[in-house]
Amino acid sequence: MKIESQREKISSFQHLELLANQIVEGFISGMHKSPFHGFSAEFAEHKVYNVGESTKHIDWKLFAKTDRLYTKKFEEDTNLRCHIIIDNSSSMHYPKLEGKEKFFQNKIGFSVLASAVLMNILKKQRDAIGLSVFSETYEYYAPEKGSDRHHRMILNALENLLEEPKVKISTDTITFLHQIAQKIHRRSMIILFTDMFQSGDEEKLFTALQHLKHNKHKVVLFHVIDNKTELNFDFDNAPRKFIDMETGDEVNIFADNMKNEYEKGVNSYFKKLALTCVQNKIKYLPIGVGDSFEKVLTTYLVEKQNFG
Repeated sequence: MKIESQREKISSFQHLELLANQIVEGFISGMHKSPFHGFSAEFAEHKVYNVGESTKHIDWKLFAKTDRLYTKKFEEDTNLRCHIIIDNSSSMHYPKLEGKEKFFQNKIGFSVLASAVLMNILKKQRDAIGLSVFSETYEYYAPEKGSDRHHRMILNALENLLEEPKVKISTDTITFLHQIAQKIHRRSMIILFTDMFQSGDEEKLFTALQHLKHNKHKVVLFHVIDNKTELNFDFDNAPRKFIDMETGDEVNIFADNMKNEYEKGVNSYFKKLALTCVQNKIKYLPIGVGDSFEKVLTTYLVEKQNFG
């Protein structure tokens, strides 16, 4: 029997772009319940009014509807440049999808759909989008542009990541984060999707994250994980074989015997990573496969408002 590919999973469910648009439209329709109330109809053309700014461009009609002050945004105000970075190593293709599971129920699929969702909202706001993909090589690079053709090209690149899972493909995160940082010259918002499974020197990894901040870039790190197994180590106590997806190394253990030690190590690493990001003014958000995409969109909008 033919095994259904990830791309077929998209086609049988819904085209990536259409699914991303549905998520964004649903998010916008619910904005009246959120701090972004007033953006629902015309959020692409407005920004929050800050005390001290000129009142010349305040939208008084919108004020009458929302009782909040917004100023009209013009073409020159909407030139945000955003560069999305996706880790495409073997560990990002976990968990292995079975049966009728949707393509976004593993880490790479979640990251791809989250990226498409962000691209959708960036397109609505006429902002420029770029993309980098890395694993053991620098697989893909597209500079920040805002045209429809460029948008479609990046969507196609995202769909290509949803082919059959890679086997034993490691991550050279440190090298490629430095290379990507050197490529982005104009001030941009940089959004990184990765599970942060990088063997080697943690300090060098943190230095690479710091490098992304050069040229006054805004950096958002979405730390993508499978909460059930990678964070909580939720397995029964039957003997199990654990296989490293990037090296193929195997170990046979009883999960219960390792649970406390594993969770202690993971929590320690997460805390260190979060602290490093705070110290370097990097927005850090652990996000689980299966979490709402609203968390991604809300984080993006908040960081964009703070990106002056």
